[in-house]
Amino acid sequence: MVTAHWPPVAAAAAEHDLPFVCLPGGTRNHFALDVGIARHDLVGALDAFTDGVERRIDMAEVNGRPFLNNVSLGVYGEAVRRSGYRDAKLRTILETIDEVRSAGDPAAASVVDDRGRQHLSPVVVLVSNNAYALDQPVARGSRPRLDSGRLGVIVLDRPGSSRPPARVWSAPTLEIAASGPLHVGVDGEAVTLAAPIRCATRPSALRVRISRRHPGLSPSARGAR
Repeated sequence: MVTAHWPPVAAAAAEHDLPFVCLPGGTRNHFALDVGIARHDLVGALDAFTDGVERRIDMAEVNGRPFLNNVSLGVYGEAVRRSGYRDAKLRTILETIDEVRSAGDPAAASVVDDRGRQHLSPVVVLVSNNAYALDQPVARGSRPRLDSGRLGVIVLDRPGSSRPPARVWSAPTLEIAASGPLHVGVDGEAVTLAAPIRCATRPSALRVRISRRHPGLSPSARGAR
C-alpha cells in the first residue's frame, strides 16, 4: 500500500519478496500512471488485493536510498525544498530557475555522459527508474517500460554552452560528482545527499500487483503498440 512515504514500503516489500500494491491516493500519482493503474479509480485499485495481476519491475537507489520514480538535482532539487512548492509548483520552479541562474551552485555538480563529455554545474539533472518517453507528444512524461534494467538520464546545461542544451541517455549506473552536499528531490521529497551521488538500478527487484480492470500499461507503452 502506498503511504506518504511509500518508497520505504516498496523497499521493505522488495527485501522480503512480497507483492506491492499501489493505491492512487496522492497528488499526481506518477508511479501509478507508469505501472498502468487508472489513477481516477481508487476503489477499483483495491481489487489488486483479491483479483490482481502480478509482474516484476525494477527499483533504483541513490546513495542506498530506494526510489521508484526519479531523482532530480539542480532547479527541481532546489524547488522541492521550498514551502510553496506543493501549492504552486510551476511558479516555484520558475522562481528557482531565476535564482539558480543568477547565483550559481556553490557545490557545482558534475556529470559525465555516455559519450564521455563532462557537464559542469548543469541546470537540471534528472535520473529516473527507467527512461521517460520523450518522442511521443501525447504520452510524454510517462515511462514505456519499468523493467529495462536501466536508468534514464536527462541533463540540461546552462544557457551559453557550445553543445546542445540537453543530453539524454540510459545506463545501469550514474555517478554525480560535487564539491559538497547537494539538494536533491527523491520521488518528490527534499533531501540533502553527500557527494558523490551514486544512482543504480535494481532489475526486477519489486513484485507489483494491479487490478485486472486497469490497463497495466503506461500511456507511452500503449502509444507504442
